[in-house]
Amino acid sequence: MTKPFDRLGYIYKLMVVIALSITAVILCRDIVIPLAFAAFLSVVMLPIIKRIERRTNLTLAVTITLVGTVVVLGLLGWLLVQQIINLANDLPNLESKFDRFIQQASSLLKEFNIQPSEQNQMAKDLAKSVSGYVGAFLLTTTNTISTFIQIPIYLFLLLIYREKFRQFFISLLPANQEEMAWKKDIENVMQGYISGLMLVTLIVATLNTIGLLCLGIDHAIFFGILSGVLTIIPYVGIFIGALLPVLMALITKDSAWYAVGVVIVFTVVQFLEGNFITPRITGSKVSINALAAIIALLIGGKILGIAGMILAVPTIGVLKIVIAYSHRLKPFVILLGDDNPEDKQRDPTEHTPPVEDLKREVFVKEVEAESTDQGPQSTAK
Repeated sequence: MTKPFDRLGYIYKLMVVIALSITAVILCRDIVIPLAFAAFLSVVMLPIIKRIERRTNLTLAVTITLVGTVVVLGLLGWLLVQQIINLANDLPNLESKFDRFIQQASSLLKEFNIQPSEQNQMAKDLAKSVSGYVGAFLLTTTNTISTFIQIPIYLFLLLIYREKFRQFFISLLPANQEEMAWKKDIENVMQGYISGLMLVTLIVATLNTIGLLCLGIDHAIFFGILSGVLTIIPYVGIFIGALLPVLMALITKDSAWYAVGVVIVFTVVQFLEGNFITPRITGSKVSINALAAIIALLIGGKILGIAGMILAVPTIGVLKIVIAYSHRLKPFVILLGDDNPEDKQRDPTEHTPPVEDLKREVFVKEVEAESTDQGPQSTAK
């Protein structure tokens, strides 16, 4: 007689594991941050490495891909650092312009029975808090970037020893063709999700930057990049990304129409992203609802700072993919997902005919591996 499944006990053990994992992440954050970024990048780079590996050996394929990635990310990082430095140098000027903006708006504030003395105090307090927050943000970002030097090292080792990790995870599953096929399906969905998310971020950042540059908004490149990164936060990210350049336009420009122009640019880009860009690139493979994304963002920021905020939503997306294959954990997919009940598209985690193709692929690879192993043995004899 089989023992009934204790769901409460299972959830309790799961919560204990999660608590211990969070504690370990906090204590080892300097190691976890670059390692997590390296893990995500390795998933994205794996298809490229496999393609190059067909013409050369593994080490050379990893080296070529890694050097190219480091060059591209280095250029992007240099561009971002330059924008942050320019913004930091411009903070005193922005603070004085903000004071003038408040003075111009004092007539409007008087209608709400706010006295000039109170207005000045509010302006000073707000300017001081904004300057302090931005300064802390820039300092934390600089410290985070310095830890990213470890990423290429971890990335190289993860890619070189990827076969060991693959064998490790396969050994955790029951030894049958179906489970191995599921594992391959998870890998495909993860690659599509992470690479698609990065591509959507790049496209949105480029479009917003072009729009802000056309309007002549100060620090347009920085705000464009920031808005692209914030795109990973559903619904709320685009609002936060648009708020800062709108404030910049109100403070630095003589006409409020510049702020209206910023709103129009972000509205158009958001429409394109929601209706054309994201559906065509990532589709409905992994959709995270706004509540889950915001909670993940806050928890990630509390644990790992800015790096945790960047990693939070992709991590939740990957977690949703993995737990969708567990019958005991599948209810959590309902909490995390943002699926439309009327949408009848195929769930990529369902075991449909493509899984059969994956089974055949796994079987063919095993046969090829066995023939390769038998070849040297027969030669030795």
